[in-house]
Amino acid sequence: MLKIDSHQHFWKYDPVRDAWIDGSMAVIQRDFTPDDLKSLLEKNGIDGCVAVQVDQTEADTAFLLGNANDHEFVKGVVGWVDLRSPEIDSRLDHYSQFKKLKGFRHILQGETDRALMLTPAFMNGIKALKKHDFTYDILIFPDQLGYVPEFVKAFPDQKFVIDHIAKPYIKAGKIDEWAKDMKALVGFENVCCKVSGMVTEADWKGWKPGDFTPYLDVVFETFGTKRLMFGSDWPMCNLAGGYDKMATIVKAYTAKLSADEQADIWGNTAIDFYGLA
Repeated sequence: MLKIDSHQHFWKYDPVRDAWIDGSMAVIQRDFTPDDLKSLLEKNGIDGCVAVQVDQTEADTAFLLGNANDHEFVKGVVGWVDLRSPEIDSRLDHYSQFKKLKGFRHILQGETDRALMLTPAFMNGIKALKKHDFTYDILIFPDQLGYVPEFVKAFPDQKFVIDHIAKPYIKAGKIDEWAKDMKALVGFENVCCKVSGMVTEADWKGWKPGDFTPYLDVVFETFGTKRLMFGSDWPMCNLAGGYDKMATIVKAYTAKLSADEQADIWGNTAIDFYGLA
């Protein structure tokens, strides 16, 4: 069984473009390359990864595809394209030639219009994805979770995955509203969820493994192992302990599961969702 990290990033640090990486994030104010990641994957027994966009440009998509082309262990890419563009079909036609390009993402969490996913232009872009067999990563904050059922219901044959368990307010210990909205997705078989990104939503320097248990209980109950996949969110996880600690949280939680269930979380779900070879 291949083990897959379903969510990580590469970038060449640019202080202007990457101004979102502020002084509190000094530890990630540098380049992060496949060579930096490879040893971390090997240390944690992981065979491959999916590289996900961070910059909302097609140049970032091309950069990630270049890394994937040069490194066999980069099994797939989630890029960016302007889903609201009237030219979306022709852009997706173009991208269909790249075997490792598996899907797309938009940084919905940063949009002023919190319900941008439900606007006609955005939904037109999502409609086009299925024709080209592309997936869609849903990157949102908890205040946007309530829009997701209407969004995904409109596209029952489209593959969706929620990034970072929708970034619950772990540091503040808030769970009720997030849990209610997450559980509303139980019946949507076309929606998966990444067990990723949790440490950056906790107290970066003071979190304890038990802080994550109530949130993990909710997503495992809601999605089941066949709709859940591990993701490190490297190098973002370096803000709150690093790759090994993020992986250890998930390893400890899933240790009670059967071998088949663990295989789902650590590889099979991601392989099936993204169509990884």
